Amino acid sequence: MTDSPLFSLSSAIADVVAKTAPAIVSVHSHRSRASGFVWKSGFIVTADEALAEEGEVSVRLADGTTRPATIAGRDHTTDVALLKVDTAGLTPIKLSATVPALGSLSPVIAAAHGAPAALLGTVSLVGAAWRSMRGGEIDARIELDVRLRHGHEGGLALDASGNAFGMTVFGPRRVLVIPAATIERVAPKLETHGRIARGYLGVGLQPVELDDGVGAMVMSVDRAGPSAAAGLRQGDVIVSWNNEKLSSVRSLLRSLGPDSVGKVADIVVRRAGEPVNVKIMIGERPRA
Repeated sequence: MTDSPLFSLSSAIADVVAKTAPAIVSVHSHRSRASGFVWKSGFIVTADEALAEEGEVSVRLADGTTRPATIAGRDHTTDVALLKVDTAGLTPIKLSATVPALGSLSPVIAAAHGAPAALLGTVSLVGAAWRSMRGGEIDARIELDVRLRHGHEGGLALDASGNAFGMTVFGPRRVLVIPAATIERVAPKLETHGRIARGYLGVGLQPVELDDGVGAMVMSVDRAGPSAAAGLRQGDVIVSWNNEKLSSVRSLLRSLGPDSVGKVADIVVRRAGEPVNVKIMIGERPRA
């Protein structure tokens, strides 16, 4: 019956998919397949983790045609990559900063061999801003209960109104959404600079157990880096960072985000068993 609630729901979802699908493409890189979407004229956003580290990149459209692409920039920490490509005939998607409600339905629009693909999931978790394992700042924690297939990473997650609230990526044992707010913050920087600046100390660190907690032992020092300029030495053990007791090496590294570059960090190290106060001007991580 065409007037049944189920038919109405099905039709509404189909309409939402039809409006968004033209902005979706397949992204082909060396032995890797992903989805992507038109962010603005001349640029496509895709999942960085699904993008090969080398080789040519191309995008395949729904009509089967293929267009060459170049990597305009990528950020491993937020899983956002930006491709420069001819987007003539494709309509950019308008991202929404709205975070969906827990338990709400979420259609996911991806691509398989160029053709749009639709999946239906539910928002299984909504939380506050968080940092990725690589130190990237993600504006909201959003998880989906949906089964993504190979090549679907980099697709769009929609709310029930058809608003695209983020990009789907594979997380540890779950599907995560990189929120629109994160994409809109990172993509313009990738367009301009090709990368996101990260803080750099110029030291190699190793976690060590101490009688009163944990520390980060300096195993190596870049002679041209900020730590060498501040007088840090091999064998020093960092025990405090900006007046807070060090909780782990990972927490220290996560503090070296884009906003840390150029700032001065107050640290305390143990040198030959004695505390020494050191001020370090955080530098910018060199290009790989």
